Amino acid sequence: MQASDKRKQSLVQFIKFGIVGISNTLLGYLIFCICVYLGLHHQLSNFIGFTISVLNSFYWNNRYVFTLNTGERRSKLHSLLKTYAAYSVTGIFLNGVLLWLLVDEWACNSYLAMFACLVITVPINFILNKFWAFKPHKP
Repeated sequence: MQASDKRKQSLVQFIKFGIVGISNTLLGYLIFCICVYLGLHHQLSNFIGFTISVLNSFYWNNRYVFTLNTGERRSKLHSLLKTYAAYSVTGIFLNGVLLWLLVDEWACNSYLAMFACLVITVPINFILNKFWAFKPHKP
């Protein structure tokens, strides 16, 4: 593949990841908000939103964003486990710590605090997914 084709492919991939990321972020945030509205603790709400949104993200990223070229292979199970691991670092650990600081320690509104967390964690998720979770291997 020529360098210009690789750049074009990377740009298309980045745009697709952005679309999936935005829709997935909105889905996770919506689930979080619904759970908080229903009276669930913000940490439990974060976990529920996280679990559902990671499954959604994996499906769309595997199917449309990080497609395989001829001769490349990827274990769906390994990619799913790596996706959960990558998102666990940011979606559970980092979000959990940031939510605790913002909501419990600094008395910020839970809805706004979660939005602030997303601004920090989304770029980290892209890097982990692109270069680790969905990295193809040759047989």
